[in-house]
Amino acid sequence: MGLLQLAIRNAFRHRLRTLLTVLGLAVATMACGLINTVIEAWYASADASSSTRLITRSAVSFTHPLPLTQAQQIRSVPGVASLTWLTWFGGIHGNNRQPFTKLAVDADSYFSVYPEYQLADAQLRAFQQDKQGAVIGPKLAATLGLKIGDTLPIRGDKYPGAWAFTIRGIYQPRDHKADDALMLVHWDLLAGTLRARLGSNTPDLIGVYVVGIDDAGLAPAVSARIDALFQDSAAATKTQSERSYQLSIVAMSRNVLLWLRIVSMGLIVISLLVLANAITMSATERLREYATLKALGFSPAYVATLLLSESMVIAGLAVLAGIALTYPASALFVSSVGSLVDGYTVSPGTLRMQASFALLVGLLAAVVPAWRMSRVNVAQALSGLAT
Repeated sequence: MGLLQLAIRNAFRHRLRTLLTVLGLAVATMACGLINTVIEAWYASADASSSTRLITRSAVSFTHPLPLTQAQQIRSVPGVASLTWLTWFGGIHGNNRQPFTKLAVDADSYFSVYPEYQLADAQLRAFQQDKQGAVIGPKLAATLGLKIGDTLPIRGDKYPGAWAFTIRGIYQPRDHKADDALMLVHWDLLAGTLRARLGSNTPDLIGVYVVGIDDAGLAPAVSARIDALFQDSAAATKTQSERSYQLSIVAMSRNVLLWLRIVSMGLIVISLLVLANAITMSATERLREYATLKALGFSPAYVATLLLSESMVIAGLAVLAGIALTYPASALFVSSVGSLVDGYTVSPGTLRMQASFALLVGLLAAVVPAWRMSRVNVAQALSGLAT
């Protein structure tokens, strides 16, 4: 009988204990995979950012608006190839069980600065001509069952009121990194509504400017030139690469991410203790068997390898079950948060992490029991005296 076959048989001698151990490790493996995927989803927007786009925001804070009057000055900066702007629109659709990102954008310039969102020419013209129009992503269209011409009602929160938008286009993402669940509406509509409510003297404000450049190497110089224009004004700016901007937003949740990583490490430690306890019990129950193997001439290394193999069999079964559980757990998470977590998938890196998790736990859990069994005193063990 080969070493692997013997290890499998030993692992299932006490079936209930092995089953419970595998179940516990599988749940821990699944949880680690789910946590890792959540963290990856948090960084997805930064990973999808363009090296030829800059974000100009208020130097005061992320939420502080900027005046639209700065647009012409930014366009005049050497190195600036294109410019658009956007504002977080917010709002709630229905019971809000399917939240999604809603942005008020400049319809004439947005899609030229964001070529990853591809919109048919006829749909773009229809959107530009209808101030009540909206463009949505294919995932959002499928989730809400919408098609071109349908009306999408939004209940305002940041901008109160009952808003109704007509779907004029459904863009197609250029690749899997592009967000496929956006809702884009007219910034002009928002600005006009605010002027009507607050008075004609209300200044036009935007959330951030998005600056397109031809050469990523020009980013530091262009950023410095833009900020220098407004450094002494009441609307000072901070310009940074799109990736840096996205990471700075993620950094606002750094404590959450830190605790997620701590929980993940805690699960590994708990799994290690659970498996180590099971292997120790198994080794103690078969003490005389290991002593007999040594008496028959098998080396201490063979005895240790046999116990390590048994531990790896249990860990291997657990990681396979854990990986299988990760997929439905991920799907359940996505269904609970809606379209806000775009591109949420179990990545190959997560699968490698889970496999490494099994290898690490399987080896470490059996190190001490294997070392003890390899050093067992044959005479004492066969006479019933534990070492």
